[in-house]
Amino acid sequence: MRIVLFMVLMVMQSLFLAVAKPLSFYFSDEVTFDTNITKPSEMLGYEVGQWHVRHDQLVQYLHILAKQSERINIKTIGYSHEQRPLLLLTISSKSQLDNIDTVRQQHLTRLIDMTSDNRGPAVLWMGYSVHGNESSGSNAAMLVAYYLAASQGKEIEQLLANTVILLDPSLNPDGLARFAQWANSNRGRVLSADPNHREHVERWPSGRTNHFLFDLNRDWLLLQHPESRARVAQFHHWKPNVLTDFHEMGSNSSYFFQPGVPSRTHPITPQKNIELTNILAQYHVKALDKQQQLYFTQESFDDFYYGKGSTYPDINGAIGILFEQASSRGHVQDTINGELTFAQTIKNQLTTSLSTFEGVVENKEQLLAYQRKFYNEANQLAKAENFAGYLVAANGDKQKFTAFLTLLKQHKIKSYSLQASYKAYRKGDVFIPLDQPQYRLLKAAFSEQTSFKDNTFYDVSGWTLPHAFNLPFEKIKNKRNLKLASKAWLPEKAMPKADLQSTYAYGFSWQHFYAPKMLNFLLKKGVKARVALSEFTADTTDGKQQFQSGSIIIPAVLQTEQKWLEALNQAKKKFDIEVLGIHSGLTAQGIDLGSRFMRPLKAPRVLLVGGEGVSQYEVGEVWYHLDKHLDVAPTLVEQRRLSKISLEKYSHIILVDGLYSDLNERVTKNIKRWVKGGGIIWGHKRGAKWLLANQLLKAQSISRKEMAEQFDTHQLSYQDRDKLSAKQRIAGAIFATEVDLSHPLNYGFQRALLPVFKNSTWLLKPSEQPFVTVGKYTSTPLMAGYSAHENVAKIANKASILAHGYGQGGVIAMTDNPVFRGYWYGTSRVLTNAIFFGDLLSVQGR
Repeated sequence: MRIVLFMVLMVMQSLFLAVAKPLSFYFSDEVTFDTNITKPSEMLGYEVGQWHVRHDQLVQYLHILAKQSERINIKTIGYSHEQRPLLLLTISSKSQLDNIDTVRQQHLTRLIDMTSDNRGPAVLWMGYSVHGNESSGSNAAMLVAYYLAASQGKEIEQLLANTVILLDPSLNPDGLARFAQWANSNRGRVLSADPNHREHVERWPSGRTNHFLFDLNRDWLLLQHPESRARVAQFHHWKPNVLTDFHEMGSNSSYFFQPGVPSRTHPITPQKNIELTNILAQYHVKALDKQQQLYFTQESFDDFYYGKGSTYPDINGAIGILFEQASSRGHVQDTINGELTFAQTIKNQLTTSLSTFEGVVENKEQLLAYQRKFYNEANQLAKAENFAGYLVAANGDKQKFTAFLTLLKQHKIKSYSLQASYKAYRKGDVFIPLDQPQYRLLKAAFSEQTSFKDNTFYDVSGWTLPHAFNLPFEKIKNKRNLKLASKAWLPEKAMPKADLQSTYAYGFSWQHFYAPKMLNFLLKKGVKARVALSEFTADTTDGKQQFQSGSIIIPAVLQTEQKWLEALNQAKKKFDIEVLGIHSGLTAQGIDLGSRFMRPLKAPRVLLVGGEGVSQYEVGEVWYHLDKHLDVAPTLVEQRRLSKISLEKYSHIILVDGLYSDLNERVTKNIKRWVKGGGIIWGHKRGAKWLLANQLLKAQSISRKEMAEQFDTHQLSYQDRDKLSAKQRIAGAIFATEVDLSHPLNYGFQRALLPVFKNSTWLLKPSEQPFVTVGKYTSTPLMAGYSAHENVAKIANKASILAHGYGQGGVIAMTDNPVFRGYWYGTSRVLTNAIFFGDLLSVQGR
């Protein structure tokens, strides 16, 4: 019996160690290492690939390498939302590291000096695992760092002498930590390769996303998160020649590296970029062929949207390269290509890291010359355009305008303030000239392109930044008639504000982007506030002033908190919003301060529904908006738990895009009862579809099926199926809507035109009942990005926002996501208004 038990244990031990691959598995026998440098296994206590490395272990090991090796400098460039350090290792020869600031300055000087030679080092950025559950990258980064620190011989000396390598080992520390915990806690001593095993099927939300459930690989252009802001700042600090971006894909695939689909490259990307990508690809081919690994190129993935890690470099004079490894999504998994181990996925990522090094060294002069030409020809290309630049208006909201200009500045795009009015533009608006080094990025950020060579998109086809911020802009042919500031725009420092003195009442405009945040601050402090449902003119501390609908009024007589005026003074300084003292309740024009059209406001208590079947991205985007821009902490509840939740304590329920199959009949009845009792329910995309299906929303829709059936499929062959699918869907484009400015959901908007981001074909018909249609698409709605003319025609004049009463409560539906990727500051105001003014709905749905 003991012998049998011993044999069983030995078999289990051998299975457990089957994935424990020594360094000889990862590296060629030709590579020798300095034995004074700590191996990964010596710090971890296990071989790379045996367990998923935790982020804290990764950080600890890289600090050990930096301490031991004279080839490595290490610094923390920022912190994630969960306060994990964002590391960047600078790796080169000792002589270059000793003078690294001079090396960097010389590299940047070559970008603008056409007479300089190409004798300096190429700068190479190696980035791993922006999606936390694609962890073979970050695990491979340990081996890459060890190789660079400890390998010996002519090859490594040549590499270090000819490059500066910036190693970004974990682009998404919070997601990596979440996934490592999942994969490690669900593995056994005997590994299960069954794809159905819990280890390979993450729960909601997955480790792909960061703390706020955002896809950081879409944030390079948008810069909503600290991880992206720190990374892009360092990118421009160095201006690398090549940037690599290591990912994973479905387990039944093989290995992908760029070039992607040739016809899906953004037209602004220079042809030479594509040529160099193809040249570097040959080194990956050679390396993977040698190891007899399967791979593919020129399929599926594209280089169109400039907000990804592999495409942002393309619009900044570098070569961005995407790598996609079939994922084991754990430690070992059965696939159509056989058993795929975590160690093998790591090895492939290491292999193409090393082949990248070889390709960069052998093509260094071409890469340096290309980057220099990229920036030096910007002036020539700008002068060939038929316009000089863009005028952009603040449109009355300095705070939102500052956020927009700050975003451009982070991308090194310069803007210049108007010193005098010009046509409809006012002093303080800006002119952004084409003639600047970031010419290409500027054109891409303002592009309103609607026709394309290839209509199939891996990601969005339209991302016009001023549309996202709902800022009016136009091209201008020349700047001769403009009076501009001599220096590029910089954010203004908040001016000291005098304390408010005791008076009858106080008021501030809802037009400021942070007015809702200020209101919520006051409400939480116990300050009693009201919203004006109609405009009025009052005698204030700054003379007679007009207050628009949506203005916030704070009457002194209503206050019960002893320090309420102190809180108001604190708020106006904290949020940099002007608060005017109002001397009398009798106004010069419009409603008086005691009017029934001055409605009381309450601090919102928001329940945000998530869980399996619900888009983690959209839940995260709403959560992020409420948290960052409103200081509202929503209660996040998985839909399966709603049956156990008492709804009475909440003022709002938000349903984002998703399948709500766990909301059974009992839960639905509870929700209806809650809305009738005064609750406000918001739904967008399939969240709105659920409201419609369960008769909370009184409306009619146009289904995705109906949208798809309008396309003529006769005469199509099998090979046309992808083209048809591309025409039927809306991958992500910008559409024009017209909103009712008098409606509480649109308070704060200064123009009826509201650009929206659309990536769904589900539509709502305008209501036949008056006052229910809050917004609708215009008759010619497509503003930027691709949408088939059949879809555009169908979308025209349809409803974008519907809202009506339901008992004592209200129902609000939007066909699109108002907070897409966190940067749609324009449409986010609709959701914000629903949070604070949703209970003002008085129109009953039929």
